[in-house]
Amino acid sequence: MTLAFDTRPAAYGVVIREDSLLLAYWKQGGREGWTLPGGGLDLAEHPVDGCRREIFEETGYHAQIGAMLGIDVGYWPAESRLDGGRRDFQSLRLVYEASISGGELRHEVGGSTTHAAWIPLAEVPALNRVSLVDAALRLYRERPRDGKLA
Repeated sequence: MTLAFDTRPAAYGVVIREDSLLLAYWKQGGREGWTLPGGGLDLAEHPVDGCRREIFEETGYHAQIGAMLGIDVGYWPAESRLDGGRRDFQSLRLVYEASISGGELRHEVGGSTTHAAWIPLAEVPALNRVSLVDAALRLYRERPRDGKLA
């Protein structure tokens, strides 16, 4: 028997410049932490376009999307969902390498992130961060051929 669950695809960018990582501060439903700029895809939106859109919405930067680094799978049981959904939830988080091509750093208005910042890579381990940050940095460093972390 197949378990019924909800799935949402999302796309995120690993943006590193001068040994600093571009992060956005996520705050929703009593939970919070630093995350990569990115998020859920709109219906029929290509992940590259969604990644570019989300980076701009959350940081104010225009981005060039480079190589796909891999996919991180997030799972939340129904009782821990923030949106009130009644089924288990899976997020397929497509992670891309990205670079800044224009724009200026600014904060998101009306979204799930409160602000964005360049964080020195050496300081990232001490941050309150979502698991995606660590997975994405591993994908960036290890670049597994099949896009899956071992």
